[in-house]
Amino acid sequence: MSKTPRSTLRRVINVVVGACAVAIVASATALSISRSSAAEDVSANLTLIAPAGPGGGWDGFAREQQQALRATGLVGNVQVVNIPGAAGTIGLGTFTTMTGRSDTLLVTGSGMTGGIALNDSPVGFDDVRPVAKFAEDYDVIIVPADSPYTTLEELVDAWAADPKAIPWSGGSAGTIDHLLIAELAQAAGIPPAELTYIPKSGGGEAIQALLNGTVDAVATGYNDVSDQIEAGRVRALAVSGAEELEGVDIPTIMSQGYDVEVANWRGLLAAPGVSDEAFQQQLEIFSELRESDEWQEVLTRLSWEDSWLTGPELDAFLVEDMARTEALLEELGL
Repeated sequence: MSKTPRSTLRRVINVVVGACAVAIVASATALSISRSSAAEDVSANLTLIAPAGPGGGWDGFAREQQQALRATGLVGNVQVVNIPGAAGTIGLGTFTTMTGRSDTLLVTGSGMTGGIALNDSPVGFDDVRPVAKFAEDYDVIIVPADSPYTTLEELVDAWAADPKAIPWSGGSAGTIDHLLIAELAQAAGIPPAELTYIPKSGGGEAIQALLNGTVDAVATGYNDVSDQIEAGRVRALAVSGAEELEGVDIPTIMSQGYDVEVANWRGLLAAPGVSDEAFQQQLEIFSELRESDEWQEVLTRLSWEDSWLTGPELDAFLVEDMARTEALLEELGL
């Protein structure tokens, strides 16, 4: 198939995204992101930008950090501002214009890596200053409670026999849900390009598609579906981590013979041009937050795993994550 239509579509998308970004920059200012760029005391006031709408994973992470920062007293005033769109890249584009702003941080994660690659974003992680990779959570692969597939092996065997006959769903194209299914396909010898994937805006919509019979299987975050699992409406076949979730009886993908381990990581980015002094203060505040009882309670309650990474190790991780994501998207024909 010619690549010209896809390239043309990407150019159209980029024009639309660019136009939206201009509007969002103006609205972000109106949303009271403080203009105290001269203030170097991060512990007085801090804005966390969630590059997605309210209720999503990035928004949830930002608000958990907001509450924990308040509870510990590490920051006097913390606000969360949402700048949604294009898998986080509109928020990222807006953030790159906030040169030197030590009082504002951007939430980031796996979804943004996919967004940068999928949207041919003109900005990326090189245009900001990564602070820390903070936490990871994991996807689960689920089927309806009355599905004929009781194990991951049974599902994958049927999928391998006729890839187009097993429709999947999860988050938007290029998200961790989509990439997890692509990696599972590779591990099972199924060409990822043959995957039938119906993207949804979030876990709730994907689960609804599963329950109404639109799709046969879904990959989504454990927290998105834990209530449905406990209620017996869906059956969890596997979790994407290297180990089982604590207190949750769901086998890993790897333990069932497929060399796949995928984590949905979340972290924080500092604005370009932030002084070394301010950056160090940011790092110290969030290092203290990570060690606090308040944050440990968040990790336990949400089944998140500590994945603290900073400095050159974080920079190397971001390069590796981007390369892996781009390779998978190419395999998917995106």
